[in-house]
Amino acid sequence: MTQAGTALRALLSHWRHAPLQLFTLLMGLALATALWSGVQAINSEARASYGAAAAQVAQGQSDQIVARADENMSVADYVALRRLGWLVTPQIEHRLELDGETVRLLGVEPLTTPNLPGFFDIQTLPMDQFFSQSGFALVSEDSTKVIEALGWGFKIAPNLAAGTAIADIGSVAMLAEGGDTLDRLIVLGNNAQDPGILEDVTPHLQYVNAPSGNDDIARLTDSFHMNLTAFGLLSFAVGLFIVYGAIGLAFEQRRTMFRTLRALGVSLRLLITLLAAELLIFATLAGVFGIMLGYLIAATLLPDVAATLRGLYGAEVAGTLQIRASWWMSGLSMAIGGTLIASIGTFLRLARLPLMEAGTPQAWAQASRKVMIYLGLLGCILLGGAAVLTTRASSLVQGFVLLGCLLIGAAFLLPLILDRCLALLERATKRALPQWFWADSRSQVPGLSMALMALLLAIATNVGVNTMVSSFRLTFTGWLDQRLVSELYVTLDRAEQASDMRRLLADEVTTFLPIVSAKIELGGQHAEVYGVTDHSTYRDHWPLLEAADNVWDRLQEPDTALINEQFALRSELAVRDRVEGAQNQTIVGVYSDYGNPAPQMIIGMEAFAILYPNIEPVRFGLRIAPENIVRVSKILREDLGLPADAMVNQARIKALSLGIFEQTFTVTGALNILTLSVAGFSIMMSLLTLAQMRLPQLAPIWALGVTRAQLGRLELIRSVVLAAVVTCLAVPLGLALSWVLLAVVNVAAFGWQLPMFLFPKSYLVLSAIALLAAIIAAAWPAQRLARIAPHQLLQVFSGGR
Repeated sequence: MTQAGTALRALLSHWRHAPLQLFTLLMGLALATALWSGVQAINSEARASYGAAAAQVAQGQSDQIVARADENMSVADYVALRRLGWLVTPQIEHRLELDGETVRLLGVEPLTTPNLPGFFDIQTLPMDQFFSQSGFALVSEDSTKVIEALGWGFKIAPNLAAGTAIADIGSVAMLAEGGDTLDRLIVLGNNAQDPGILEDVTPHLQYVNAPSGNDDIARLTDSFHMNLTAFGLLSFAVGLFIVYGAIGLAFEQRRTMFRTLRALGVSLRLLITLLAAELLIFATLAGVFGIMLGYLIAATLLPDVAATLRGLYGAEVAGTLQIRASWWMSGLSMAIGGTLIASIGTFLRLARLPLMEAGTPQAWAQASRKVMIYLGLLGCILLGGAAVLTTRASSLVQGFVLLGCLLIGAAFLLPLILDRCLALLERATKRALPQWFWADSRSQVPGLSMALMALLLAIATNVGVNTMVSSFRLTFTGWLDQRLVSELYVTLDRAEQASDMRRLLADEVTTFLPIVSAKIELGGQHAEVYGVTDHSTYRDHWPLLEAADNVWDRLQEPDTALINEQFALRSELAVRDRVEGAQNQTIVGVYSDYGNPAPQMIIGMEAFAILYPNIEPVRFGLRIAPENIVRVSKILREDLGLPADAMVNQARIKALSLGIFEQTFTVTGALNILTLSVAGFSIMMSLLTLAQMRLPQLAPIWALGVTRAQLGRLELIRSVVLAAVVTCLAVPLGLALSWVLLAVVNVAAFGWQLPMFLFPKSYLVLSAIALLAAIIAAAWPAQRLARIAPHQLLQVFSGGR
């Protein structure tokens, strides 16, 4: 056997005698990989759904012809354009609902529709199926129940976006009862007609160029996925601390073996190469297992993520998870790369220690203390960088760099702070046993540092995210109370029904508030402008963050406007500035607009009617007595013929909005719990691993009369004391984290800033949970120490120590 093979066999023999340490290393790496790959799987599935949604209809990539405002497009228009040489294909849409599930049914003309990228060719299907009077559709995997309820035949298209079905345009038109009305005409790629002549041929239609760049939904959701990625990376870092600690402890336990191998002629380069190969084997095994765990985590959390993206952005995401090479390769790469990064520090310490000192505990202790000092200095530098970034960070990337500097800097500084605190307690104590207790605790800080860093980050993350979510909840609830004032919201089928509604409800409704809007561009972004009437509902309740004097009186002037906070922050606009890209209105106020990532502007109703004369209101907010809601809804259904879903009361909208809000933070809440659990696991494994190594320090104390039960209790007390100190440091760190999330990251990601509230009771509960986790983690090692056989302690003295 070669020298390398013999040395590797000797190195691997250590793990046969330390199976618990091997379990710690593998499980730590597997958990870190699981949390990272789970988040990446969710992101990958969501982005795949966006791509499918963009590819499922040709209008996402092609020019189209649509009807102008207040006009309709009919089959006759389609026939006329085809006869004039226009290469176009018609489409209509209809939404189906069954037991709370909604399916978007797209009607296409099979003979002229283009191939849809990512799907099989519709024209290769038997035409008798598409033209069947009984109905036929291509459906996504989650849409089969709704189509079955229609009695239609169907075929599953695996790559079709969630909640979508495609059928013959005639079948969809009959189902929608829309007559010969079309929603759009898709312009085929080989069309040779000049778009400029369309207005001369069909003046009631307009030509719309295909959107350039990436899909809007993907851009809108980038910030959400970046937040998820950041939390996944933080969770991976917490798990990596376990790996770092396990590697360091394993190297320390094998210090005598390293000295022996070096003395037998194994070069330092070969020794480090073999150790790296050993770790790569472990990283691959743990990485594969971690990816499997990550799949289970992602499959559990994906439905909540899909509901969040659907509610916030209108993005349809499949509720089922597919195994994609992108995320499992990412997970395996992170496992291997993370293991190598976690081992660099130990490799450097091994390389710099003299040969004859490599096996002495004093040499390793001195090296550990130097590393502690270096980490403390690096932590101070990172915290200084974080302090500078608090005044300069304006983008999402800078916000996450600020978060990284803050959290990693505090984690690096933790061992030095604990060491200094324990040194002060040691000097302040006069009695022998307490003094030994503090000195012994101080000696354990290097071995426990990684686990304590993980606990610090886990608690700080929980405090920070809980503060952010609770602050958001308070603000959001108050904002809903201000924004959703009308007791009933009604959507008419057509604008002409407004006069009939006013006549029918003249005695029931105190005020009719029209809700009208138009699509515009603000600051180079797609935006909306709303027109509002001058009424006390807006004057008394609208959530203004900044306003000029007599703001509501001035809003009725034709050259003034209110803008939402997102637009104000991103475009650096304030009251008395002018809005470029609109009608050059003067800003008289800025209002909060949570949940909307796009710019928005409000102008007076008279100004809106002048600028957009073809847009008439079909949506209204009705101010009525709450007890009259049922009666008014009945009148609108029976006398005006409105469907039930055209009327939504205030309470339902608030419940829906709050439900979306709660789902938004389900994933981050779950990651917080997992991170805290990983930290507790890290403490337990570190204490179990250190227990055997500490026998030389404990045996003399036992020989002097301290019982094994007392030693076990002291071990438990030590864990609680260290956890208490870490918790006291983690709470202010978590508050700083929350401030960064609310004032920097949230502004860059979503465009609005939230006030920060403090929740002392929540912090006390979280601190109690952290201490309980530390007690549970230390209970097993303490019990093992209390029940250790006396001969194991006596064996310490047999070695002449």
